[in-house]
Amino acid sequence: MAVEFKEKKRWLFLGLPFTFTTYHVKENLITIESGLLKKTENDCYMYKVQDVELVTSLAERIFGLGTVVCYTGDVTHPKLELIHIKNAKTVKDHILEASEQARMKRRTLNTLDIGAQAEEIDSD
Repeated sequence: MAVEFKEKKRWLFLGLPFTFTTYHVKENLITIESGLLKKTENDCYMYKVQDVELVTSLAERIFGLGTVVCYTGDVTHPKLELIHIKNAKTVKDHILEASEQARMKRRTLNTLDIGAQAEEIDSD
């Protein structure tokens, strides 16, 4: 199932796509292309996405937009934001499902540091 989303970052006012940022969400990769004169392209592999959050302000809800926040293990974007996009809930659900499938495919174990430390064993 090769589902791909291509969304443009939009102005919050009326949800108009007059920005130079495009988000591509593919099966194994999230790509952010930004810029007009100086283009920047940044990728994050789907298996690095650890958690996904959907944030919608009142203004975003009025204009049918949302912001998808991906918490990743990526060095360049530990908090990857897809700002003011249409179909935000669908994109969030796709990223959540695709990231889980990518981790299973790569057999990547996602561990969490809860701050527990091993105690020293004193030998008498």
